[in-house]
Amino acid sequence: MHGPEEHHKLIVDSTCIAVPQPDDSQQRKAYYNSKSSTNYAFKVQIACDFNHQIVHVSERYQGSVHDITILRESGLLKYTEESVQIIADKGYIGEEYVITPKKKPHRGELTAEDKNFNRNINSTRAAIENINQRLKTYAIMDDVYRGAIDDFHKITKIAQVV
Repeated sequence: MHGPEEHHKLIVDSTCIAVPQPDDSQQRKAYYNSKSSTNYAFKVQIACDFNHQIVHVSERYQGSVHDITILRESGLLKYTEESVQIIADKGYIGEEYVITPKKKPHRGELTAEDKNFNRNINSTRAAIENINQRLKTYAIMDDVYRGAIDDFHKITKIAQVV
């Protein structure tokens, strides 16, 4: 194999599942997520392999939790090493074996090499973006979740099977 597949194992991303606005102000702060249609959400992290198979769905997190925190708590990092790495978006910057797109320097531009690197990473990441979109298209995680919080894990298990 050549390219990112040669040394990488997983592609990771978090997705939001909208929830109704909580009544309690502390809950509103905890579940706030501007990417959600209701501004409040659960978040789950999904990982796939290079065959586009879902290999991991995290527990649910409050919408305000950062993606990198979910990854650190998921246990996936214990499987990383120099030849087994994780590809992710810029929300995961900060871990040694997590490959993310390069950020544009403050008041600067990316080099042609960095732009090409980002194109390759983003092309590879399209697999997890497509999986997340399919889960939402098939209404598994698209609508506002109105069920019991303690039952949400059942939805993530369905996502793993699909």
